[in-house]
Amino acid sequence: MFYPPDSFITMEQIDQRYLVQQNKISDGETRPPVFAKVMRSKEGVFEGVSFIKSKEKATVMTIAEANQAIKWATSKKPNAHEYITKVICVGQ
Repeated sequence: MFYPPDSFITMEQIDQRYLVQQNKISDGETRPPVFAKVMRSKEGVFEGVSFIKSKEKATVMTIAEANQAIKWATSKKPNAHEYITKVICVGQ
């Protein structure tokens, strides 16, 4: 991305997009990861996360939304300790 030398861009102005990826620890590298799909109410309020195989259908999030999804997944899922959950940039 090119910015003219006289422009001042802060990190808050650059809108990065992220996915939440989850891998089962015991699977190692043998199975593909799953990705978070955020569930929201009709009013747009965050309700939770489900993990799906399709990266293309996963929810693209801001870093704050991704952190909220990870917090929910690691605290609400009873078998969360069996998974590594992390934020990745779109395109990784």
